[in-house]
Amino acid sequence: MSDHGSGTASPIDAPARSRLSRLDIRSIVLFLSIAFVLAWLVALPLWFGDGLDSPTATIGIIAVATMASPAVAALIMVYFVDRDRQKARLLGLWPLKPVRRLVKYSVLGIFVPIGLVLVSLPVGALLGVYPADFVNFSGFEQDLAERAQAAGTGELTMGLGTLVAIQLLMLPVAAVLNLIPALGEELGWRGWLLPRLMPLGTVPAIVISGIVWGLWHAPMILLGYNYPDAPRWLGLTMMVGMCILIGAVFGWLRLRSDSVWPAALAHAAFNGAAGTILIFSMAGEQIDTTQATVLGWSGWIVPLVLVIVLVATGQFHRHGTARTTDEPEPVSIDDAVSARAGGDRT
Repeated sequence: MSDHGSGTASPIDAPARSRLSRLDIRSIVLFLSIAFVLAWLVALPLWFGDGLDSPTATIGIIAVATMASPAVAALIMVYFVDRDRQKARLLGLWPLKPVRRLVKYSVLGIFVPIGLVLVSLPVGALLGVYPADFVNFSGFEQDLAERAQAAGTGELTMGLGTLVAIQLLMLPVAAVLNLIPALGEELGWRGWLLPRLMPLGTVPAIVISGIVWGLWHAPMILLGYNYPDAPRWLGLTMMVGMCILIGAVFGWLRLRSDSVWPAALAHAAFNGAAGTILIFSMAGEQIDTTQATVLGWSGWIVPLVLVIVLVATGQFHRHGTARTTDEPEPVSIDDAVSARAGGDRT
């Protein structure tokens, strides 16, 4: 799978190769089969039950369990199929250095997705597809009032503006709290799958992994999750489009840092920021998520511009790092994959 005999050059920086080996194809098909089958199995109680009308706790448990399926598939591959020696390195879990680079891309991983989610709202409002209230937060107030009434707690004891500020300030914290469930997906998509697709070239690898990621959401999307008012085929199509763009951002963090942790933090931050659509919504107005928010086409404009800039400026290449004489060179994801393909197995 690799042409770099010295082991010091990364295929990320090399000219793109045009095809995968038969071993790679078999491994990818097996990995995807495990991840997709597990996702559908976990979601079956919703399909044979009340769907998204099931209790919120049930949906939450199933959603988190589904997010673990790519990680389970990746772990099966490295432990029982490929039997790699450098399992943690191949998945991007280790080493946690160079520390400065890891911290830099981890911080970007937290704040870039939050920014993309938040900026999609005024963009949608300007285009007329997102009914927004950025001054009085009437939709947020209505939602809080309904929840308070359902819980029997009476009126709010804190000012609405203060609650909005707290919600926004907690977004980076939510990224840390959501890290483990998000890592369940990222170990599979950006940890295991993306490096295996890199022989096709960076852009094809990013696009294909994004399509796969989007289609993997089918068990929930086809029930109406994320796109409740859209035809199911349209909801799944929109999910795939969103996953290609947002997955490109996650892939950039993975490739640039040689680590899965920034991508996992980005995924966690993205999920944690999703609820901000309620904060700035207009009371009594319906939100069409095929058009508005980061789920819809208007929310794809800024991520698309960002990805184009990243591609144009060569930001998908492996980050060059300065090393001291006694510090070993960090192993890139593709160097590790090449070592595996060259026979570095137990």
